[in-house]
Amino acid sequence: MTIQITNINLDINEPMDSLKSKVARKLKLRENDIKELRVVKESIDARKKDNIKFNYAVEVECEKETSVISRVNSNDVKIAPEKYVPEFEQGNKKLSHRPIIVGMGPAGLFAGLLMAQKGYRPIIVERGEAVEERSKTVDKFWQSGVLNKNSNVQFGEGGAGTFSDGKLTTRIKDIRVNYVLEELVKSGAGKEIEYLAKPHVGTDVLKEVVKNIRNEIISLGGEVKFNSILEDINIKDKKVYSVVVNGEEIPCEILILSIGHSARDTYEMLLKRNVFMSSKPFAIGVRVEHEQYLINENQFGKYADHPRLKAAEYKLTHTCRALDRGVYSFCMCPGGVVVASASEEGKLVTNGMSYSKRDKENANSAIVVSIKPSDFEGDSPLAGMEFQRKYEELSFNLGGGNYMAPVQRIDDFLKDNVSSKLGNVTPTYKPGYEFRDMRECLPSYVVESLKDGFTNFDRKIKGFAGCNTVMTGIETRTSAPVRIDRNELGESISTKGLYPAGEGAGYAGGIISAAVDGVKIAESIIKEWILE
Repeated sequence: MTIQITNINLDINEPMDSLKSKVARKLKLRENDIKELRVVKESIDARKKDNIKFNYAVEVECEKETSVISRVNSNDVKIAPEKYVPEFEQGNKKLSHRPIIVGMGPAGLFAGLLMAQKGYRPIIVERGEAVEERSKTVDKFWQSGVLNKNSNVQFGEGGAGTFSDGKLTTRIKDIRVNYVLEELVKSGAGKEIEYLAKPHVGTDVLKEVVKNIRNEIISLGGEVKFNSILEDINIKDKKVYSVVVNGEEIPCEILILSIGHSARDTYEMLLKRNVFMSSKPFAIGVRVEHEQYLINENQFGKYADHPRLKAAEYKLTHTCRALDRGVYSFCMCPGGVVVASASEEGKLVTNGMSYSKRDKENANSAIVVSIKPSDFEGDSPLAGMEFQRKYEELSFNLGGGNYMAPVQRIDDFLKDNVSSKLGNVTPTYKPGYEFRDMRECLPSYVVESLKDGFTNFDRKIKGFAGCNTVMTGIETRTSAPVRIDRNELGESISTKGLYPAGEGAGYAGGIISAAVDGVKIAESIIKEWILE
């Protein structure tokens, strides 16, 4: 039995060695009575800029834990929650064919890992390249504007999160989170991701982690097919019968569909096959860049250069009451760069990315505005996808083609002026950029909501909307515009044997929640089926 203690504070200059003594005092024990102490959460309390603290939750093992808890009688001291252990009884329905997983983002990767660990030898089909080759292809696109439609920032081993920040922050409280984090650490991520309040891996490290998980799946009998596109699903009597991959028909009873939020051709195929889908809200906007030091000063005050503090982050929200629209920061990348993230020709998409050290000059974040299904043209389940396409094409054309991005200083945007020069911030987007009027590639209600939001954010972070801030258009892939509806077991409500998973299915939003969703789907299948 393990005790968890929360709300242990250290001043910014207080050494970590003092943590154990503070825990001992809170438990009314001697330090020698504590057999083991593990930090399970570390967060920064910077509400008072002149008195920044680190807040910890720890787990300890000692003698007579129950009596210790009753003696201390504090809400901060309790029995530690149980960890997720993937041990459960397998089902008795017999599978004639190995399960097939489409997509190797977090959901597909972790569904495949758990199934491989349980002896199901899954076949994973990924339209993009292995991460080693994918990295070269993406670099070529950023340098030359030559797009590979099947292997890019959106498609390929690791999914879209591989070329972001590797952010692992999540709002979900699922017990499976610890399993995902532990497997990431086993595969090369830093141990600190298990306890930091806002953990991240970084694109550079995440590439190696993804490769190691792939090799683990293969070593356990799984199979990975790269450069392999799911072209069709054969459905008979409302059940999955087979799939067509690169022209080859493969028998299939169980199909996990973890396609990511950008597999538009797959959504179109599913619609033709009468798989039930529905539109869902998402958000669009722009990427904004500031000097990282501006964010550090605003968040940490006089401690902006303190060696214990890393590049500062921010999270901003606002409601434009005149238009009833939410405006908020999304996928904030400290010390990072803005990257070209298109997956279709003639469409321009941006995203943000940081490496593990987060040591670049600029901070960037998406600032986006909520979009509702009522904004779409028509009532097709894919109307939101067509909405995205429309504005991505406008952005591409506004930049002049070849994936050059439109950019504008925020102060000019607020005055409806096209920028003619930069302030202190140089856009990091490649292949390049052109000064343009961002109103020409965004809906009018998004423009007005952004203006209202920027004005509000400038009061929260001084200089946020000043002359030293640049915005790059546009960001549209905040989440899937479609939900592939499923029942409580994770199975499509219209098609037996089809299990939509992760962000592309409309059931997750980020690396951890997508990975957990993949684990849940795999677990559901394992509890019902067994491989012959």
